[in-house]
Amino acid sequence: MTSKPPTPRLRKSSEQVREAVHQAVVDLLSDPEGSDLTIPAIAQRAGVNHTSVYRRWGSREALLADVVVTRLERDWPLADTGTLRGDLTAWAEAGVASIRTPEGRLLIRAVALSMPGSATAQEGRAQQLGRRLDAIERIRERAAARGEDPPPLDRILDQLVAPLYLRAIFGIDPPASGYPELLVDRLLGDTGKTQAPETP
Repeated sequence: MTSKPPTPRLRKSSEQVREAVHQAVVDLLSDPEGSDLTIPAIAQRAGVNHTSVYRRWGSREALLADVVVTRLERDWPLADTGTLRGDLTAWAEAGVASIRTPEGRLLIRAVALSMPGSATAQEGRAQQLGRRLDAIERIRERAAARGEDPPPLDRILDQLVAPLYLRAIFGIDPPASGYPELLVDRLLGDTGKTQAPETP
């Protein structure tokens, strides 16, 4: 299969540059010929100057993280179901749907397997990935505002978020059904479950 030619360099707005660069990353990750995922290669595919990419993202690792988080925010939104259990289950269901797609698996594996080699790259990457932690924190804040008692963020990360990302990294699809509910049940136990009425 022949790789797509680089996009001609035209004057683009800031948002157009971001979209073009993001799409270039996805295209290169998906290239069956194993194209090098370097800043110059990404810039060439996007039709922008590589200095613009460095200036905006600082490193390849920060760029990859931005692409992943942006796509996850699009495909993995925060639902407001009215309960903590419902919100976490809806979040996990969207996550399962996302990581079952080839693009979702590629993006998450790209970030996980591209650890920064410098303090500057680590900082940029952490800032981007921190947006996902902020999303989880918003679920906790909504629950607390409703009078619920959400578990600590670390526990949510360990018992709900980590299993989904770990599967994506190793290319293992979640079970076909019931997996989000299973993770949330393990995290919350009986908290927030509707109790069946007692039989007289």
